Amino acid sequence: MLPSISLLLAGALGASAHYTFPKVWANSGTTADWQYVRRADNWQNNGFVDNVNSQQIRCFQSSHSPAQSTLSVAAGTTITYGAAPSVYHPGPMQFYLARVPDGQDINSWTGEGAVWFKIYHEQPTFGSQLTWSSNGKSSFPVKIPSCIKSGSYLLRAEHIGLHVAQSSGAAQFYISCAQLSITGGGSTEPGANYKVSFPGAYKASDPGILININYPVPTSYKNPGPSVFTC
Repeated sequence: MLPSISLLLAGALGASAHYTFPKVWANSGTTADWQYVRRADNWQNNGFVDNVNSQQIRCFQSSHSPAQSTLSVAAGTTITYGAAPSVYHPGPMQFYLARVPDGQDINSWTGEGAVWFKIYHEQPTFGSQLTWSSNGKSSFPVKIPSCIKSGSYLLRAEHIGLHVAQSSGAAQFYISCAQLSITGGGSTEPGANYKVSFPGAYKASDPGILININYPVPTSYKNPGPSVFTC
């Protein structure tokens, strides 16, 4: 009985608790929605992606549109990605970077191919239920690796809602991509073992995507995607 009740509650909340990731900022400053972030398809309805093979799984855009401008940040610094209104589902927050190839324009580059490397993923606290530090928050600090090359990058923010993910295709992906110009970097290029493509990085059957977090409560969690790259 209890598992059924928890699933019903999760479904009811899911109807009204969606969100976007429309802004990114450095230091203590604030920015306008979609100023440095490519406007996602859910900008009006706060919807989600549920098909990991969709083109929307990359930056939540069914057709390419650049951000209004590009945010300049120094390698090694921490910037903040903002959600609106706030994250309201249990599940991991994850961040990826992709470097724009030399000679190409960030405003026209779409991030195709195995170019994305993960720089952060969230693990839950385990107990009588899984507790996620991202749940209820509207701002997420993320550190830019100090050793990566300078240049233009896309920063992909992703939160995976796992509240009803016990069925294939039911995990909810909330995504957007910010445009960054990273300065003062090093000479490190993450290896091919760290890089993935979107779509292509995930399968609907991945254990971090197809999972019942309600009952029985898991005692471990494997984040989808590659290992986190560190300098």
